[in-house]
Amino acid sequence: MKMQIAEIQAGSLADKRQPPASVAIYAQYAARGENAWWRYALGAPLALLLAVVIPAFVMLALMLAHLWPADLMATANDPAHPVAFFAFNGAVFFAVLAGFIVSARLVQRKRFGDIVGRWRWRDFAAGLAIWSAALICATLVDYALAPRGFRFSATGQTPALMLVAGLGLAVQTFAEEFVFRGYVTQGLLLATRRVAPTAVLSGLLFGAMHIPNGGPQALSATIFGVILAVIAMRTGSLAFTFGLHLINNLFGAVIVASTSDAFRGAPALFSQNTPHLMWWDTAVGAVALAAVAFVVLRGRSPSA
Repeated sequence: MKMQIAEIQAGSLADKRQPPASVAIYAQYAARGENAWWRYALGAPLALLLAVVIPAFVMLALMLAHLWPADLMATANDPAHPVAFFAFNGAVFFAVLAGFIVSARLVQRKRFGDIVGRWRWRDFAAGLAIWSAALICATLVDYALAPRGFRFSATGQTPALMLVAGLGLAVQTFAEEFVFRGYVTQGLLLATRRVAPTAVLSGLLFGAMHIPNGGPQALSATIFGVILAVIAMRTGSLAFTFGLHLINNLFGAVIVASTSDAFRGAPALFSQNTPHLMWWDTAVGAVALAAVAFVVLRGRSPSA
């Protein structure tokens, strides 16, 4: 009781206004732990600090032991070297995930499950399957519009790509879901008590992280982030959004690698070089995501 009073006096993110009933389950998970605004202001920077410091010590130890390959950083930034690229990518995002898990536990007394929400494997499978179908349809449309922009590009490295990309991207996409649709979106919902501003702010933050990939990628990521935030809040967990996000990245890395994407150069099964369709693909992706959200969430009750 004393801790609860102290939290209110310190400026808890929670107030008397209640989030809409449509996101009741998500809101219940978000309210767990200690949610004073200053805890978020302290917890997020601490998580990022841990995500940088811990790997830095590991790298330093490997360098001192002469176990750090001299060309690792070069190959780790080139999808044409899939094992190094996706393994390093997975390690970086594992550090980010670990940083947020530890920080949330220490600063806000939030457990892993408090941020993940009500996990259901059927939601994960649905997200993966539905978005797989959407990606295949969108790719077939692109092929119909520009068949010469596609070529078979598999090499001897493709089997290794499938394995290491599956592992690395599973870590990456779950980490992004945990941070953005979990930690960040929970904090925003507690602060705003409204679904729309929460989703928009969450999506803008997610899109901002993709600005280095170019304008179309940043815009696409923003729309992606907004809609996935709504889905996470309505379904009460990260299960559906993780499945959708995982297959989205796997498809772009292993099945059809675009020359305009972050995975360009990866020895995927097919390569797509259609820069003139970039904005078209952004629009199609936005419409497809909105359609998926409408179909999935239509008639879903808070306790479904």
